[in-house]
Amino acid sequence: MLNKDSPRLMFSLLVDLQNYFIIILFLIILEEVNLSSIKILGIDAGGTFTDFVLIEIGTSISLRIHKSLSTPSAPEQAILDGIRDLQLEQEVAAGDLSIIHGSTVATNAVLEGKVAKTIFVTNKGFADLLQLARQTRPSLYQLEFEPAPPPVDPTLCLEIDGRLAADGSVLNSFDATELDTLVKQIQQLKPAAVAINLLFSFLDDSFEKRIYHAIKTADPTLFVSRSSAVLPEYKEYERGIATWLNASLGPVISGYLSRLQSQISNCSLQIMQSSGETISASTAAERAVNLLLSGPAGGLTAVHYLGVQTGRTKLLSFDMGGTSTDVSLLDGEISTTNEGRIASYPIAVPMVDMHTIGAGGGSIAYVDDGGMLQVGPKSAGAEPGPACYNHGGDEATVTDANLVLGRLLPGAVFAGGLQLSLSHARNAILKLAEKIDLSVEETALGIVQIVNEHMAGVLRLISVNRGYDPNEFELISFGGAGGLHVCDLAEAMQMNRAIVPIHGGVLSALGMVVAKKGRQFSKTISTKLMGTGWAKGNIASIEEEFAQLAKLAREQLSVEGISVSNLSLHLSADLRYIGQTYTLNVEWKTIGSAIAAFHALHEKRYGYALNLDTELVNIRVHAQAKSIEVKLPPHQAGNSCNNSETGKIYGCAEEVLILSRSDLEKGRKIVGPAIISEYSATTYIAPSWSVSIDSLGNLLLEKFSAE
Repeated sequence: MLNKDSPRLMFSLLVDLQNYFIIILFLIILEEVNLSSIKILGIDAGGTFTDFVLIEIGTSISLRIHKSLSTPSAPEQAILDGIRDLQLEQEVAAGDLSIIHGSTVATNAVLEGKVAKTIFVTNKGFADLLQLARQTRPSLYQLEFEPAPPPVDPTLCLEIDGRLAADGSVLNSFDATELDTLVKQIQQLKPAAVAINLLFSFLDDSFEKRIYHAIKTADPTLFVSRSSAVLPEYKEYERGIATWLNASLGPVISGYLSRLQSQISNCSLQIMQSSGETISASTAAERAVNLLLSGPAGGLTAVHYLGVQTGRTKLLSFDMGGTSTDVSLLDGEISTTNEGRIASYPIAVPMVDMHTIGAGGGSIAYVDDGGMLQVGPKSAGAEPGPACYNHGGDEATVTDANLVLGRLLPGAVFAGGLQLSLSHARNAILKLAEKIDLSVEETALGIVQIVNEHMAGVLRLISVNRGYDPNEFELISFGGAGGLHVCDLAEAMQMNRAIVPIHGGVLSALGMVVAKKGRQFSKTISTKLMGTGWAKGNIASIEEEFAQLAKLAREQLSVEGISVSNLSLHLSADLRYIGQTYTLNVEWKTIGSAIAAFHALHEKRYGYALNLDTELVNIRVHAQAKSIEVKLPPHQAGNSCNNSETGKIYGCAEEVLILSRSDLEKGRKIVGPAIISEYSATTYIAPSWSVSIDSLGNLLLEKFSAE
């Protein structure tokens, strides 16, 4: 007889077939699995809306989407509301629902400074390590600026011996008395968490482990992070920040996840990481720093998934939500970086290579002291939201501007029964218009143009500034507000093609569903590659280091119930020229191929390559569990294509066509101006642009010459 876990085990064993129908047939033959009960729910909890994508797997695949207003004070409440709205209470009670969740809880906690009280433990003489940082000015030519407050209050920075040299040898140790003194200091300060960051602990973690076990023995409830587990890499400041963030976010994330888990205790809960893979909720609570781009990573995962489905490899991703805009460049596979930033903090853990700015549908417009119209980064969020929500907000936002311009439809009902009020939007913008002596419509257009330029700037940063020609890519625009700006941004980037994907308003939640389980592991080894003083024995040493890191990956993922035989491992290395500070990551197969790849990438990124020796700094192992390919159901057009309405948009002389996305037929081309509405978003097709729909329901936009 099969036990309760047998279906999951059989899926794991059969994933190599990558054929869903073969798996169905196999399970039906066993006559013990009811496939109609397999349901996967992707959830993206954003600053304004919480998005849901439910995929039901039976003899066919069906998909449902839902949006609800976020509840920032208790994020789990919006999730529970959405589960109720989707009528999934019985599945939750029975444990028949698999949930994959991405959230902005960690990001918002950092941005708002709402982290747990955390003690920072480091070597003697280095208590001010996080305060000194890299001693770089916020702006190159700004000679005077306000001093930034230290991440950790100096009274919470404690010192201890246990100093290692750069080669890993012990310079000084500490005894039991000194360790007891440290533990007593911690107990007196009564923190919620402790971060341990000793110099060169990535070479030898024994001192950090001794401190960790002493603290946990004295107080098992205290959340403790050590740098040798969080980020075993060189650069003591970046490693210290990562460890402090992990510790200070730990109680926040674990508390939030425990509250959510208590409400869905029978269901499997996976959490999206910043790198684009998912991990179990229990592991996520211990690795909070890896969740800082949890939500946006889901969007990029979905973009890659749709690219594979439609045969597109070059995509410029643009995700505009209610609070922020995230942009990324996809040239084949998803790129990750270890040089990301959140607020003023460097984030050296793996995350999708993405830039984020405070520009969204809820971004607030204002007139500055010089009389100039400005937009963002402050947002109206979900509470109270834009003025047109009629929930108490009275400040003009980008959403209000789009409504006044006619790009959003007055009276249209959106997620959560939300109905937009044109009068409230006009009144909010009128206050700005009077200050700058323009009409309401002219001011609204100015708001849209300003936010467009903010977003175009960050698109250039991730494409043109890196040596890519945007015209070789297609702009893929999603998020609740993305479709309203896609044509303007494509023109600003001199791009002639764009895509608004199916379910674009909830695309990050779709990314949760199609994401793979996995983690990335790294270690600093710092060794010269080839050249003078290099020995052949280095090859064996490097291969052994990779083998040990791969072993660690298998061991840790097997704890999460992932079969070792179901894992694929990708090896890479961070290389640099001797004497450089920064590195480039390249695939690792052999030393020769890695060096050649580094030279080529350096020339592409910076415009030149040098005839110098190279150094391997960090090795990386990217472990992913193979997964079943989920194919979206084909687009089914409605029956009212010819019943379209017309309206007026400010700045357009001709009538604008108003259509429902669900009614568009494959092969039909529509010439702008047009508005295409749907449950989760609205798309504005500007003049000189045309749109058609493909077999999956993606909107394909193309600019044409108006002659």
